[in-house]
This record gives sequence, C-alpha cells and structure tokens, in this order.
Amino acid sequence: MANILIVDDAQTDRELLGKVVNSAGHVAIYATDGDQALAKAKSSAPALIFLDVVMPGTNGFQTCRTLKQDEQTRPIPIVLVTSKNTPSDKFWAQKQGADALIPKPFSPESILETLRRLVK
Repeated sequence: MANILIVDDAQTDRELLGKVVNSAGHVAIYATDGDQALAKAKSSAPALIFLDVVMPGTNGFQTCRTLKQDEQTRPIPIVLVTSKNTPSDKFWAQKQGADALIPKPFSPESILETLRRLVK
C-alpha cells in the first residue's frame, strides 16, 4: 500500500482517479493545483503522482519540472493525465521529466497498469 498523489482542478477527475487508486489498495491523496501538489509531494512522500496539465496558476508542465528539479521529489514517478495529447504535448511532457502520459478520458485499466508498472 502506497500514497498516491492525485493533482487535478476538476473534482470529477480527482474522484474517478481516487476510486481506481483506492481499489488497487493504495491511499489517494489530493491536490487541486500545482502549488498544493508541490507542498503535498514533500509532506506525504507519495510513491507516484498523477498530474493534470491544464490547471489554474502553476500548470502541470511547470509543476512536473519543479518536482523533477528538487532533490527530495525527483525520484517520484510523475504521470501526466491530460486532455493535451498531441505529439508536441508528449514531447513537452518528456522534456519536463514526466515518466508517462495518459490521455483523458482515461480508462481504469490504463491507471491500474501504470500503478503496477511504476509503484514498487
């Protein structure tokens, strides 16, 4: 059982991701924006972060880059879960240090497979 940080400004998406994460035996922790994500990543030591890109304030690309530049949070796998799914979005996700990108709408199976693959 691991803490999984879910970052999304849309309550519906947070709840859907949380149900999948909890059904896999993990504990879902929530943040609604990039600033909250940065704080919770440091305080809760998640085993993985599911991160939306389009959010008010600090967007997901910026949040990912900041997390990957910080020595404490760098090892945490980050999966962008986003409606931004063009080749350039995938390129920028990789440039910011994201470990994977799951397009919205996502399937529970894609979330579970990612959890199995990235959470040790």
